[in-house]
Amino acid sequence: MPRLRVLSGKDVCEILAAHGFVRVRQHGSHIVMQYGDENGTKTVPVPDHREMRVGTLLSIIRQSGVPRSEFEV
Repeated sequence: MPRLRVLSGKDVCEILAAHGFVRVRQHGSHIVMQYGDENGTKTVPVPDHREMRVGTLLSIIRQSGVPRSEFEV
């Protein structure tokens, strides 16, 4: 399995936006992204840090449903 890239919060938001997520609001250092369709709404908080920790990034991938390959090297 390829390694995950070192990404910032803004990089992650750009990847999510390319998959239909919309920036809803920002509260402090967390950006809230949402994706809505006929099945419901997915809400994913993204910390606006320079370097995202691996566990945090894996959690965002799991919550968003975006393929892991989008975040790999």
